[in-house]
Amino acid sequence: MRLKSELPPELKYQAVVTEAAAREAGLDFFDVVFEVLDASDVNGVAAYGGFPVRYPSWRFGMEYERLEKGREWGLSKIYELVINNDPTYAYLVRSNSLLEQKLVMAHVYGHADFFRHNVWFAPTNRKMLDTMGEHAVRIRRYIDLLGQETVEEFLDIVLSLDTLVDPYLPLREHSHPAETRSVHTSASERARRALDALSLSTVPEEPPPEPSLGSRADLPTYDVLGFLSEFAPLDGWQRDILEIVRAEAYYFAPQRMTKIMNEGWASFWHSRLLTGGILDDSEILDFADCHSGATSCPPGQLNPYKIGLELYRYAEATGEDLFQLRRVHNDVSLTHKLVDESFAERVLRPILAPAGQGQEEEPDWRELKAATLRNISWGGLPQIELQAVDLEGEGELTLVHHHDGRDLKVGAAQATLLQIERIWKRPVRLRTTLDERDSWILVRDGAGSVVDIQGSDEAGGASDENLRNTA
Repeated sequence: MRLKSELPPELKYQAVVTEAAAREAGLDFFDVVFEVLDASDVNGVAAYGGFPVRYPSWRFGMEYERLEKGREWGLSKIYELVINNDPTYAYLVRSNSLLEQKLVMAHVYGHADFFRHNVWFAPTNRKMLDTMGEHAVRIRRYIDLLGQETVEEFLDIVLSLDTLVDPYLPLREHSHPAETRSVHTSASERARRALDALSLSTVPEEPPPEPSLGSRADLPTYDVLGFLSEFAPLDGWQRDILEIVRAEAYYFAPQRMTKIMNEGWASFWHSRLLTGGILDDSEILDFADCHSGATSCPPGQLNPYKIGLELYRYAEATGEDLFQLRRVHNDVSLTHKLVDESFAERVLRPILAPAGQGQEEEPDWRELKAATLRNISWGGLPQIELQAVDLEGEGELTLVHHHDGRDLKVGAAQATLLQIERIWKRPVRLRTTLDERDSWILVRDGAGSVVDIQGSDEAGGASDENLRNTA
């Protein structure tokens, strides 16, 4: 284990003791490096997604302000922060009590084991801390060459689209590398593009030739960012920034897909390790209070710590191999496998359909399971697919929202399409269901509208009575 020299002796000792207990219990992880920071500094690292070497963006500053206000007003508190890397880096809050530090360390070792062995993390970059630093150098270089306003404006557009990726693509490519297109541009191609872009001292007067779309046989795709990085009419530096954001989006995607499993695994093991001999008898009650606070679950809120912990406890009670479950599943597949009537009635009903809420009819346990799966599928995000490009006309992009019973927020959807249009520089449309009516959300020349599909022509035209909303 590698420890920073400035870690206080008492915490060094606790780290050694906790690591030994974790490994004896069967956990396996990369070296863990602990850093102790003030609470405000931990919020700063968290605002950058756990990577203090990341490129500058006002979005990170806004997130820092949100976290700081939550801390100052007593609304929220970050106990720990751990990142998927080799070695694994974890940040401890200096003001935590010794009991809290013990809990956090045990929790971190659970996360570290999950990062290393869960199959959804297998394709991720294990040297992401170094890569984030490289990304920051490249973007700061563009800022020096082109100006902060120019670069940050484009970076902000791309960051607003960073969820438009296919979370299943990296694992498919990792399992069958010869059959699918790579998520990441090759190292040599990335280096060539970066060198070409960095060699510019001014913005070129003539845009580069647009890549040929050809027949686009690989459509449809959920990897909207990948499509734009290949075929949008962009300058070299813009394409490089888009690829940077896309690579980082794919690094973070497994964390959304396994939030319940990951937090549940860490909570399961911090409870098991601490009550198995790490805590003194005098600390048990305080631990129970701290643990129950982290795993509390108010009605209507799916706390991943609570749900994940209960899933692993239920799996253990029913004779499942916990380490195999941890290895092969994501949140959706584990929930689908383990949630039966007993689990749904005991755990899900008090959260999703508590007594005394005035329901006309109590939902069946299968409905509770379906509602849970709906909330966590696709990492909790809308499922958006790029289906077609109008090669014969204006080059309009057609996207489809796979509706799961929950309507999109029209304003947010239009704002997203407007950002896609700014990159694609041609019209964009999205098919979805709004108020139980098939609809188009259209964006053209910076203006958005919503059109009922019924009554509109095949190309998406509409009469005035079909036009329901214009931004």
